Amino acid sequence: MRNAIIFLLFLFVTSVFSQDTGYNVSSYLTAGTKAPNTHYIGEAWLNAIIHDDAELGYNITKATFKANSTLDWHKHSSAQVLIIVEGEAYYQEKGNAPIILKEGDVIKCDKDIEHWHSSTKTSDVTYLALYGGDQPTTWTEVVTQEYYDEVALTLKK
Repeated sequence: MRNAIIFLLFLFVTSVFSQDTGYNVSSYLTAGTKAPNTHYIGEAWLNAIIHDDAELGYNITKATFKANSTLDWHKHSSAQVLIIVEGEAYYQEKGNAPIILKEGDVIKCDKDIEHWHSSTKTSDVTYLALYGGDQPTTWTEVVTQEYYDEVALTLKK
């Protein structure tokens, strides 16, 4: 009985002095929600870590693409930075050859530059995308499975 009273007293004191932070904490480790199959092929999950924050003026989205998945050609009204957190990705800007990005790589795409990015044929990819929030993404052209497969053959290790 004595131990039970001490335990209850401990819980009461802990709750009285516990910190009510009031902070809005999120995690980039959360998978996010499965994206609808619009403007890409394959499977993707999106986690809007920071979105439409007027004070910051930019967004941070975590995207995870299963192997053999790709976004269509698109451009943004602001520069976009991709940080490859895990896996490997294909990346290409219009007029340039495609490249492979690996875990730890960071690449900046200037505003209004058409580009596409994706997982590789054999590797999932998770990346953080940092970009301005004024205008939505402009989708310009479909990346076909045939084109994606050609890129994969060209960049095969």
